[in-house]
Amino acid sequence: MTQGAGQGPEVERTATVRDFRVPAYVHDSAPYASAGTPPAEPAPPAADAYPEGYTPTQRDLPVIRRGDTVQVTIEPEPAPAAPPATGQGPLYVVGDVHGYLDELVAALREQDLVDASGTWCAGTARLWFLGDFTDRGPDGIGVIDLVMRLSAEAAAAGGYCKALMGNHELLLLGAKRFGDTPVSSGAGTATFQAAWLLNGGQKTDMDRLQDHHLQWMARLDALEEVDDHLLVHSDTLTYLDYGRSIEEVNDTVRETLTRNDVEEVWDLFRKLTKRFSFRDEGGADAVRSLLDTYGGTRVVHGHSPIPYLLGEVGSEDGEDDNRTVVEGPHVYADGLAIAMDGGVTMAGKLLVQQLPLED
Repeated sequence: MTQGAGQGPEVERTATVRDFRVPAYVHDSAPYASAGTPPAEPAPPAADAYPEGYTPTQRDLPVIRRGDTVQVTIEPEPAPAAPPATGQGPLYVVGDVHGYLDELVAALREQDLVDASGTWCAGTARLWFLGDFTDRGPDGIGVIDLVMRLSAEAAAAGGYCKALMGNHELLLLGAKRFGDTPVSSGAGTATFQAAWLLNGGQKTDMDRLQDHHLQWMARLDALEEVDDHLLVHSDTLTYLDYGRSIEEVNDTVRETLTRNDVEEVWDLFRKLTKRFSFRDEGGADAVRSLLDTYGGTRVVHGHSPIPYLLGEVGSEDGEDDNRTVVEGPHVYADGLAIAMDGGVTMAGKLLVQQLPLED
């Protein structure tokens, strides 16, 4: 059936672009008489030039010659933003932060990892935090929020920002989950709540702690090997109690937290709180036992403040004014261990260091 025929009474409608009549020369295949000179335009067709009921289609639009139009210059589309650079950038590690958010931002800016607004600006750089984000300092939750945000920003730029689990993450998790539930301790009965307060727990952190903070902490790895550096939080051999490979240790720690057994979590907390395994006689052999098991040529750790490793007597509350001023990481145990806790809670320095160290 011809389009438009037999469709009922005729109704008034608004003309559209489909209703143009086509000049006859559109169908004339003869070439122009001379280059650049089109033939004279014929008169418009009579009203009965088309069959009755014919409806023009889009293919019937008239041809418009170049001279009949206004030429408009179109600005080219701006070039798309360059994709993030590929390849691995430099490696940095951060020691214990313990809630000192302002000091952390200043240290990251000093290394050109964040800009003046605290936004990631290091491209493909890789950044590892060695744990202990909360307690003792004024804004532990602010520190966690910053690390979580930098993780997203760094990934978008082609780099990364990752974190290890410290004993204070376990302590805060335990205090939130188990509160005053008693657990067996070498010194008698203890609770996570009491231990958290004794070790610098801040009420403002607990008040601001949300589920996504808890989930983030519970999924942190315990150790990792990066560029031949074995990254751990604590200077202890007790990681060996949880597996003979990095993957096994990390899986075992996460499974322990998933089971939510107060005694198991307490035992994990106590083991990762041990320290000084690499400091004294036999320390180098202790480091080698970790390296032989998990890989790497050097252990990089936080947890034990460098003044403690140097044998200085003092507290983490800053009572001893005769401590050595920490300016950078401490290399010891025959050069096999690098300590990164500058003692920010002892009026020391929050360390952010590029690896490998220049020997």
